[in-house]
This record gives sequence, structure tokens and C-alpha cells, in this order.
Amino acid sequence: MVFIVSARGRNTLGQWFSACENLGIGAEHGFFLRTCHEAVHRTTDGSTIEDKETSTVWCYEDDNPDFGSFQAKELLDHLESVQANEPVTVKSGQNIVEVKPQYTCGNGLSSDEGNVVYILTMLVKMCVSKGLVAKRLLSTMQERGMIPDFVLCIGDGRSDEDMFEFISSSIASQTIASNVEVFECTVGKKPSKAKYYLDDAVEIVRLMQG
Repeated sequence: MVFIVSARGRNTLGQWFSACENLGIGAEHGFFLRTCHEAVHRTTDGSTIEDKETSTVWCYEDDNPDFGSFQAKELLDHLESVQANEPVTVKSGQNIVEVKPQYTCGNGLSSDEGNVVYILTMLVKMCVSKGLVAKRLLSTMQERGMIPDFVLCIGDGRSDEDMFEFISSSIASQTIASNVEVFECTVGKKPSKAKYYLDDAVEIVRLMQG
């Protein structure tokens, strides 16, 4: 299985790799996923964001319960760290996370309160990382009996460190078997959680060509 996780938008990646039907794609750091032969969908399958007049609700009732709960906790953790200076309240319910203003001016939201919609949308994206994508890919493969015997993970940016960290922790916890060959490579010699490094894209091509 070959999977590309990128900060690029799904339309751009879709155009670039439209001919590669068996290539998995994670756009916007994995916020949108296209697995082999499947349509692009949000990382949290079945989740929705509902914009109400006085609040914004993220609902994950149609998602896998365990994964949805995990995403909800991640979202709440982020909200707790940033909401202190914002005039909003956050609460979780059955399969939902809701953000609403602490006050309203007349009917509906004021211009400042209307930013709640934008804030929540961005925070949902913040909960998605390349490490989370790697975690989901590995768990999906294991559920389908596709146990990897070789893992190659290459990245050149800070956001790729989440993938390297997840793979390292998976080896330590034996989520990835000790006999699996694992190569984590950062591009460019710099401090990294990856064990190996490649100088540039040319070396990546040479590596892939054998």
C-alpha cells in the first residue's frame, strides 16, 4: 500500500494523481482521505458540522464510535487551550461537540460571535495530523488482516514528525511487530524523530528505483 499525506488541497492532489487509482491520498494533512478506489471523505467518516444561528455543532454519530470519541477528545483538548480569551462556551454531549457564544446581540450572532463557525472548523482541522492518519491506516490494515512486513515513511516538514513519532511509539509498544523492517527518513539533515535522512528529492527517487 502506498499513501501520500500532504498539506495540499484535495482538488490539487486529485488532479496530480488522477491516473494513480491504487494510490492512497491524504489532503490537508489528512483532513480528507482517498483510499484506494474510494471517494475522498473526511478523516472522521460520517461527521458533520452544523452551523446554527447561535452555535456550531460538530456531530460524529455516524462515525466509528471509538474513533469518533478519540477525535472528540482531541477537539476538546484544543478548545480548552484556546478558548480562555474567547467569549464562547464549549460542551460535549452524546456524539457532539458544541461551541456557542456566551452572549448574543439581538437575534442571531454578532459579527465577532460569527467567528465561532470559523474557529470550530479550523480546530477540527487542527485535530487531524499526519500521525493520526498513520495510526488509522495501520489499524485499518490490521482489521483487514493486512499485516505489514515493511514500512517506509518519508517526509521533509515539521508536520511529518507526527508520523515518525507514531511509528516509533508503535514499534516500542509492539503495535508494529519487532520483525517488521521500518525505515523513517526525513529529507535534509536536521533534528528529527526519524532515524534516517535523505539529502534531497533526487535521493528519494534513487531509493525508490533501487
